[in-house]
Amino acid sequence: MSNAICSLCGQEADTEEPPLTWVTSLENGRKLLYCDRCARENVRSIEGKLDSAWW
Repeated sequence: MSNAICSLCGQEADTEEPPLTWVTSLENGRKLLYCDRCARENVRSIEGKLDSAWW
């Protein structure tokens, strides 16, 4: 299996499992991962449950 990859910027984690600092989001039935940098930059949109297309 491949390493975890950020759905926004494409950063690849060192392991298959995302680091604890990464965010998991369920959008339109898909599980998306966001690295800690992308999560920090978009935390208000994530908490507001805005679809990532709006970021």
